[in-house]
Amino acid sequence: MGPALQTPMPSSTAAAAMAATPAGEQSLVFALQQLFLHGTSAAAHLVLALAVAGRFLFRRLTLSGGRAKDGGVGEDAGRGTGGFRCYGVAVCTTWALAAFEALVAAYSWYADAAAASWSHDAVAEQVDTAARAAAWLLLAAYVQFDFGRQRHQERFPAPLRLWWALFMLLSVVGVGVHAAACLDGFPVSGRSWALDAVSVIAAVVLLAAGFLGRRDGRGHASEEPLLIGAHEAADERSGSAADTSLLTGSGFLSVLTFSWMAPLLAVGHTKTLVLDDVPGLEPGDSVAGLLPQFKANLDALTGESGSSGRKVVTAFKLTKALLRTVWGHVGVTVVYALVYNVATYVGPYLIDSLVQYLNGDERYASQGQLLVLAFIVAKVLECLSQGHWNFRMQQAGIRARSALVGVVYQKSLALSSHSRRSRTNGEMINIISVDADRVGIFAWYMHDLWLVPLQVGMAMFILYSTLGLASLAALGATVVIMLANVPPGKMQEKFQEKLMDSKDVRMKATSEILHNMRILKLQGWEMRFLSKIIELRKTETNWLKKYLYTSATVTFVFWGTPTFVAVVTFGACMLMGIPLESGKVLSALATFRVLQEPIYVLPDTISMVIQTKVSLDRIASFLCLEELPSDAVQRMPSGSSDFAINISNGCFSWEASPEVPTLKDLNFKVRPGMRVAVCGTVGSGKSSLLSCILGEIPKLSGEVQICGTTAYVSQSAWIQSGKIQENILFGMEMNKEKYDRALESCSLNKDLEILPFGDQTIIGERGINLSGGQKQRIQIARALYQDTDIYLFDDPFSAVDAHTGSHLFKECLLGDLASKTVVYVTHQIEFLPSADLILVMKDGRIAQAGKYDEILGSGEEFMELVGAHKDALTTLDAINAMNRGNMSSSCSGTAKLKLSKSLSSCEKKHKANEDEGNAQSGQLVQEEEREKGRVGFWVYWNYLIIAYRGALVPFVLLAQILFQTLQIASNYWMAWAAPVSKDVEPAVSMSMLLYVYVALALGSSLCILVRSLFLATVAYKTATLLFNKMHMSIFRAPMSFFDSTPSGRILNRASTDQSEVDTNIAGQMGSVAFSIIQLVGIVTVMSQVAWQVFAVFIPVFAVCVWYQRYYIDTARELQRLVGVCKAPIIQHFAESITGSTTIRSFGKENQFEATNSHLMDAYSQPKFYNTGAREWLCFRLDVLSSLIFAFSLIFLINLPTGLIDPGIAGLAITYGLNLNMLQALVVWGLCTLENKIISVERILQYISIPAEPPLFMSGDKLDRNWPSNGEIQLYNLHVKYAPQLPFVLKGLTVTFPGGMKTGIVGRTGSGKSTLIQALFRIVDPTIGQILIDGVDICTIGLHDLRSRLSIIPQEPTMFEGTVRSNLDPLGEYTDNQIWEALNCCQLGDEVRKKELKLDSPVIENGENWSVGQRQLVCLGRVILKRSKVLVLDEATASVDTATDNLIQKTLRQQFLETTVITIAHRITSVLDSDMVLLLDDGVAVERDTPTKLLEDRSSLFSKLVSEYTMRSMQT
Repeated sequence: MGPALQTPMPSSTAAAAMAATPAGEQSLVFALQQLFLHGTSAAAHLVLALAVAGRFLFRRLTLSGGRAKDGGVGEDAGRGTGGFRCYGVAVCTTWALAAFEALVAAYSWYADAAAASWSHDAVAEQVDTAARAAAWLLLAAYVQFDFGRQRHQERFPAPLRLWWALFMLLSVVGVGVHAAACLDGFPVSGRSWALDAVSVIAAVVLLAAGFLGRRDGRGHASEEPLLIGAHEAADERSGSAADTSLLTGSGFLSVLTFSWMAPLLAVGHTKTLVLDDVPGLEPGDSVAGLLPQFKANLDALTGESGSSGRKVVTAFKLTKALLRTVWGHVGVTVVYALVYNVATYVGPYLIDSLVQYLNGDERYASQGQLLVLAFIVAKVLECLSQGHWNFRMQQAGIRARSALVGVVYQKSLALSSHSRRSRTNGEMINIISVDADRVGIFAWYMHDLWLVPLQVGMAMFILYSTLGLASLAALGATVVIMLANVPPGKMQEKFQEKLMDSKDVRMKATSEILHNMRILKLQGWEMRFLSKIIELRKTETNWLKKYLYTSATVTFVFWGTPTFVAVVTFGACMLMGIPLESGKVLSALATFRVLQEPIYVLPDTISMVIQTKVSLDRIASFLCLEELPSDAVQRMPSGSSDFAINISNGCFSWEASPEVPTLKDLNFKVRPGMRVAVCGTVGSGKSSLLSCILGEIPKLSGEVQICGTTAYVSQSAWIQSGKIQENILFGMEMNKEKYDRALESCSLNKDLEILPFGDQTIIGERGINLSGGQKQRIQIARALYQDTDIYLFDDPFSAVDAHTGSHLFKECLLGDLASKTVVYVTHQIEFLPSADLILVMKDGRIAQAGKYDEILGSGEEFMELVGAHKDALTTLDAINAMNRGNMSSSCSGTAKLKLSKSLSSCEKKHKANEDEGNAQSGQLVQEEEREKGRVGFWVYWNYLIIAYRGALVPFVLLAQILFQTLQIASNYWMAWAAPVSKDVEPAVSMSMLLYVYVALALGSSLCILVRSLFLATVAYKTATLLFNKMHMSIFRAPMSFFDSTPSGRILNRASTDQSEVDTNIAGQMGSVAFSIIQLVGIVTVMSQVAWQVFAVFIPVFAVCVWYQRYYIDTARELQRLVGVCKAPIIQHFAESITGSTTIRSFGKENQFEATNSHLMDAYSQPKFYNTGAREWLCFRLDVLSSLIFAFSLIFLINLPTGLIDPGIAGLAITYGLNLNMLQALVVWGLCTLENKIISVERILQYISIPAEPPLFMSGDKLDRNWPSNGEIQLYNLHVKYAPQLPFVLKGLTVTFPGGMKTGIVGRTGSGKSTLIQALFRIVDPTIGQILIDGVDICTIGLHDLRSRLSIIPQEPTMFEGTVRSNLDPLGEYTDNQIWEALNCCQLGDEVRKKELKLDSPVIENGENWSVGQRQLVCLGRVILKRSKVLVLDEATASVDTATDNLIQKTLRQQFLETTVITIAHRITSVLDSDMVLLLDDGVAVERDTPTKLLEDRSSLFSKLVSEYTMRSMQT
């Protein structure tokens, strides 16, 4: 063979050879002639040469002028690449290749010069070698002399890396063409082989350098400061090591084989991974590195458009911006995808040649080894390119998700009030938890859209070369199948969209219910609201069922496609008279099998494209929402003006429509240092006034100016989950002196002493483990610590008791903030005389303005409020007279001191006894539980048997086994029955051959249909049952579960995990089972030819399983970390949306965006390394399965000719081509399933939450009129919130007589609210009993108890719906009764004003009603219910004194014979009680009638009243 390879083949020989080949092969040789190959190569290299020459010329021209100014750039030369990785490798390789190309060009010229005449091929070859030599010499010069001087370049230029990738492709194609020519008997010159070898090696090295090369950023050692201490440097190094990506700094081989993952896998194998064990991300993968680039790309694409001047974001623009952000990864994966797809078609193309070789064909007599080498090289390239393609696409997906969440989070902080109301929390949470995820996952499928046509094209090319014109029938059949899938695809898109919309509605309702679970439990409404969720889920499952069955149809069509295409193609062969030889049949079948991959993937791709488009549309529409106008408030720097706040001609409306302004004709100016009080009745516009100062309410006209920084304390406390200290610092550095002063001013020190961990106590979601007063005081402390110029307080004093309120007012407003500008809304008249300006609001206008004395007699609005306050104080007249002598400041000071001492005595005792070692376990909110170790078999088993007790599972498996058996039988039949060559007599007739094949094909298609439908049925039923069980379990969970579980964790299970169960897990489980069945089939077929395959297969498979077990230890924990790290993102996002006003008022947007970025990176870390670990495994599995394949091939070609049927041997190789894919699919499928099944594990975890006691007790029925008297007796009552927490109530023994009014007082945190929770069995007594009318409440059902008691809770709650559904959720009352209740609670007129009356809408959390109005709705509920026991928990804290008096009067009239227990901060609320109970640190300190307690001057109650009276007398 040697000499033949050195000389070009004479044209006559070529013609003879071509004549000897069949028509298909002639056309192949023609298409791949040398002329075409050299022409393409020469053109590409000429373009490169021109580009580099142009670059040099341009650079010379631009630098010629600059040299004179800059004094030359020579000093920079050589230093530009000091810290550039792989630069030296790239330079050396480029110069070496340039030298080799120049030598080849010179030799070609010399060798061909002797020829008398040059053929076209020779001319093309000469042009090609010359172009290559020139291009590579110019490129080498550029890399060394031009790029080498550029210090600013972080990586090799993108065009250069793209060229190296293209060169790799050209080189691989060249090798393939020469190998194909050689196999077909055409000699190839040694010069061409040498050029191919050098080109491929150089291309691999350059491509690796291109993607690994980057500037380290460390610079030269001599450039570092000399005075860095050794310890400091060491600390810095160790600190950065944890944050450095394992990929950064890895060598070429390490990256190629994914060995850089080894350190993490070793750690994961020896211990359970925690987040601290997971290394950091590359800068390009972090939000900080991605977001600016993505935003710049998006801004460049979304110009100002529309009349409003808003930027219009569409799904297309969003996609374009994402692609521009991750285009480097997309570009390189295009190359990997091309290499992979070319390599996969090498096998089917060579099958026919191998069958002919085994049959002893003369043409292939000496090419056995070459054939085997071609098979193996193609397999290796396939494995390498597939691994890196998957890894880089996953990395691109992680980047896309991070960029989207970052931009959505920024947008959510900037939404206007109108936009904020148009989107619910649930919808916004879905955007970051589901939609952004889906866009990230789409990276997997991105290239499939253009690869499918390419793969179909290559398949048709191979079919044409083997079957000639019959391939057109195959193309027609494929196109028909693809077109047939369009209608189901469109249906799928529609169903997917509807599914997502209905999921949004459900998530919104779930989110609202979770936030208000306490009130639902207190009222006994939770089951009613559960049925509402189940109804919403029914709508969702209606769409889910349609979606799953449509998917099943699509799956059936595509699984049946290869068989259908084969039947059509072979049928066409029969009609056209094309002989079917076993080699050609096997080549065609192998091609159909390879074509199966794009055809299998296509339904998923279509489905993913549809889902991703829906998600991108949703994200784009969110990004189009209106933002708060930046010009609503003119902000000026501190001290730059003579006023602090100036509003002139202000007109504002929440509805953004001039017809119904919320505030109108606002004109006032506040000078720096002024105290401004805002008062008025409920709904008069007080809170809206503060909102207009902050720029939160849409401005219709006028001007708002603010001079200086602002702090805002909202009416409903907004507290972040986290430590108390973190809430107060709010992102600022700790200043101990300032911090202690803020705690002292807000009376927080005593509360911190009671709390188990002081200021390190972790607050539950929305401050769940703090009382209302504590939350407000933490809010005030946060504002004080920020030390701003202007303070806006929205009635924070209403939530605290009289003593604390007085202390706060004096210490904070009159003390710490004496020199600051303060605007405070208040209902407490006693705080008004201290104001420099009082604004009295009525119907959105400033009705009166001036100092207290000035406006006292000038208008009825203010007189009305003051008059109501005076009425409330008439009860105290006698006491005032009695205690007049004690009103001096010195006495009140002493009283206050005694009070403080007595209140803290119990706390000190408790502190002394507290267990010091009670560390993290004492925190209410614990770290989220995650299972450790392997996912238990019980999880899989429970999932399998939950639907129909697992009855359908055997049928699904049986259908797949039958499908596999029939498919192998049909292929076996074709291989056996078709003749090996034209000379051999066929075993059966052509028609018989086809009829049997069609019958077997129809049987296998039927099996697939049955399997798909059964699988869809199982998926739907299982998802429905798991959903119902989990939600029943959640709704029946005790309140302690909601107190200690952030709603983000529950919502995560209800959205993300439930989505996995709905659409993915059944399919994934089926996929693993089907792959295992296919793998068994393949190994069985291969062993038919050579049972010796088992000798290699068994040990290799054992090694595969060992690798899988080694890998899964790390992968499982990484997947669990992904699950655990997702909830904090959702929770932080939900908290940020709720507190966006507070965040903006303090100007903390950047701080919160940074926190979001940090949480996103913590989520991306385990996700990124999970991907790396998976490709580490896949690479090793591919290498091992390639070993089995190589062994089989080598074994086959070394068997004596005729020992084995060539057709059956070819069939074994046909199946063997899929071996690595299937073996990897089985192992990887098992790993994916174990990762995905964690969603089921997490749902099952919530199904087994311990439930509350039964809602109804069977057995003795309660008397219908119980409680008839309403007497409540407490015996030795001890209550604590969790086993690890201290007692809150400590041995309380009290009787509340039936039909009497009892007031409970005590400072914040004394156990008042806990007593109420024990009464409603929100918390069951640890020790002791509560009897109502002689019945122990622990012996009756929860609903029996709660439905017979009434409560107006501390935090007024309204649900989304209507006024009617809020007053009467269970639909038990008539409209007349509802109107009567509304009239009683002073809301009748307000509701009548509204167009829809009782059907007037209430938005999420009742945000279109003021806090006071919400409290009145709660009053309306109890008036409707008319229970014998009524509890008022700070019920009138959010209303003005006048409304409070009306409520008290209503209560006296409506609940004359009812036992009323009142917890109040306003002393006047309890003075007309029949009895007062004073609690202190969970102990009843005093209990008697108010008169008796007031007569005893030394009583704590008397001192509390004195404090309040003294404060009030100032008015």
